[in-house]
Amino acid sequence: MRIMRQGDWLSARIDNELVMMSPEHGRYLNLSEVGAEIWEILAEPRTLDGLVEELVGRFEVDEEVCRAETLAFLSELARVDAVSLDPPPER
Repeated sequence: MRIMRQGDWLSARIDNELVMMSPEHGRYLNLSEVGAEIWEILAEPRTLDGLVEELVGRFEVDEEVCRAETLAFLSELARVDAVSLDPPPER
């Protein structure tokens, strides 16, 4: 699966969180520290495998847990048009 940022989201770090806004869609998001890391990693398109590998290297987390939680998070970002997932995950 290939993951890419989508749209013109503005973002600002506040402490360990990331506040994001899409003027195009009128949406606001508040990402946790890990969500902020994922967003920053996605400054360049990534594969799911590459993203999970990078996250496992940064955080003490089991690879299977990381993959499941990352995919759930990415699905939420895709739902609000912040990222595109190609191909989309199966439901």
